[in-house]
Amino acid sequence: MSGAPCVPAPPPRTRKGASTVDRAAVIVAIDGPSGTGKSSTSKAVAAQLGLSYLDTGAQYRAITWWMVNNGIDLTDPTAIAAVAGKPEIVSGTDPENPTITVDGTDVGGPIRTQEVTSKVSAVSAVPEVRALITELQRSIAAAAEKGIVVEGRDIGTTVLPDADLKIFLTASPEARAARRSGELKGADVDATREALLKRDAADSSRKTSPLAKADDAVEVDTSELTLHQVIECVVTLVEEKRDAK
Repeated sequence: MSGAPCVPAPPPRTRKGASTVDRAAVIVAIDGPSGTGKSSTSKAVAAQLGLSYLDTGAQYRAITWWMVNNGIDLTDPTAIAAVAGKPEIVSGTDPENPTITVDGTDVGGPIRTQEVTSKVSAVSAVPEVRALITELQRSIAAAAEKGIVVEGRDIGTTVLPDADLKIFLTASPEARAARRSGELKGADVDATREALLKRDAADSSRKTSPLAKADDAVEVDTSELTLHQVIECVVTLVEEKRDAK
């Protein structure tokens, strides 16, 4: 389904931990392309509501980083599939301090390089990689006692199709490029826009778990909204869903 546009709201209230007593655990899937505010929104919502948080994109970046470091031919899906199970990827789910390690090494910084960014689509498109990472994601979600906010591109459709609430964030290419170039200091907005559209095409057209909005997801267009407004919108949706459980 498609949600009504979020109306402007006051700055987010501090709710961390306050609403988790005697409340049902809730699993929230937040999907959407890059530059829509997924990560900032997901972390803030999880922190305010006392939920765990998982950045699934970081896991695909982590396995890509490992393959680059180990000289794997990323133009060869067979080579990628053959070693997909070798690295041990561990994700910390504290929204205030999300972490990710590969074989015990903190890779939170290295996985954000342009080299990894340019190669992650090729690695994440390999079915064997997606199968392994999807199982890891499901196990993390299942272990979250108070609930979890999971962000990615195929959470509501593939990873957690039975999530209590599915949200799909969108934004205009121009808004997304402006945000992403702001994150990547010195990046050219036009070049960033082209890179985002290229990534969209790759993610939407892959055969295994493509980027797509679940039929029962609430769509939120963040183009004209501030981050505070998006957070308040999603927090309200989560609380309504949790109160109904």
